[in-house]
Order: sequence, then C-alpha cells, then structure tokens
Amino acid sequence: MTRTGIRLGLVDSGLPPGFCRDEVPACRFVQDDTGAVQQIPVVPDPLGHGTTVSAILRHHGPEAMLYNAQVFDAKGVTTAATVAAAIDWLVAVRVDVINLSLGLQQDRTVLREACARAVAADIILIASAPAQGAAVYPAQYPGVIRATGDARCAVTEISWLDSGQADFGACPRALDQARDDPPRIGGASLGAAHLSGQVAAYLQAGGTRERLWEDLVSRAQYVHSERRIK
Repeated sequence: MTRTGIRLGLVDSGLPPGFCRDEVPACRFVQDDTGAVQQIPVVPDPLGHGTTVSAILRHHGPEAMLYNAQVFDAKGVTTAATVAAAIDWLVAVRVDVINLSLGLQQDRTVLREACARAVAADIILIASAPAQGAAVYPAQYPGVIRATGDARCAVTEISWLDSGQADFGACPRALDQARDDPPRIGGASLGAAHLSGQVAAYLQAGGTRERLWEDLVSRAQYVHSERRIK
C-alpha cells in the first residue's frame, strides 16, 4: 500500500528559488552574538550544496514534500546549536526522514540530545560519514544511519558496508556527473542524499521504519568492501 505526503527534512545550505511548493514550511536558523539560535525567513541557497542535494532527493523521491531547514551561511559555516535547532524544528513539523549531508568534528551535547529526540519520535536520521579518517557528528550518534559515498554504486545502487566508518554507501556523485567522474562535492554528502532519497521512496511505496534496515541490507548491490551481489 503506497503512502502519500512523505515528509523529508533537509538540513543544509538551502534551496534554489521556486524549488518547493509555497505551502511547505521552510526556516533559516542563525546563531546570534549571544549564542541564541534565531529562526528567520529562508534565502536562496548561497553555496549550491543544498541545491545539489535537493536535486538528488527529488530524483529518488519525487512525491516527497521537502522541508527546508537552512543552517549554513554564505561561507559554508554552521554550528552544532544551529543544526540542533533545525532538527528540533523538523521534529516539531513531524517529518518522516531527515537528511544531514554534513559532519561536525566535535561531539556536542546540544546536537546529541536533538538527535536523540528525533530518534525517540521515530524519525529516520541519515547523516554523512567519511569513508576514511576521524568520525564526525551527528553520524556517530545512536540511532543515526551513517551513510558515505561508494564509488562502486550507480545512482540507484547502495552498498551495505557495516564498518566502523559507515553503515551504508551510495552514489557519491551529483545527478549530472558520469560514473567515472570524480565527485565535485564531498562524496559522503551526496552518498547520504542518495540514500535518503531512496529511503523516502521506500516509505512512499508503503515500507515501514521497522523493516527499513532489513530492506536496505537485502537490496544492497555490494557487501562490505569486497564483492558485488549477483
């Protein structure tokens, strides 16, 4: 049984003008000089990162309603408190999935607690994790699906990595890139977007949160780093 109205939250640099329907809520989050996070109207994506990510999400889940939680400034900078406020807002508007194509180097209590509240609300959180190097947050928090870019994966393929770095891998490239082109943006960020979009499509088709992990593992084209499923 298919579902209607899957709500997909995007915590990123924003969207291009006219990308979403006017009736879908959108909010920009900025931290002022006192450390308080303010909610203000969104502006067009100043970086292009959110634009690329949103195109991937829309490609996989064209029927999903995309909720824009804008957290990056024009320099590509954000804070744990700002991301946490965006997550709490998306919980309040009751999204089904939150895509976090970002990674902060430090574990911060405010972000950890926001993710815990989202997980407790049965929201699926998918965050980017580097294929190598130090762990990042929120990918490392309990209940968050860790996604990275996997160069083996085509646009519709995923891998089950089950590693210390990431749970799943997906295509690391933008939609307009050939398979043998190096990613123009961080591969982990786009891998998370491809996975989130496919999760939204899975829910749209009637899938459930309880069976999501099993479904992802069962249809992975690659397992770990060694082999392809025939």
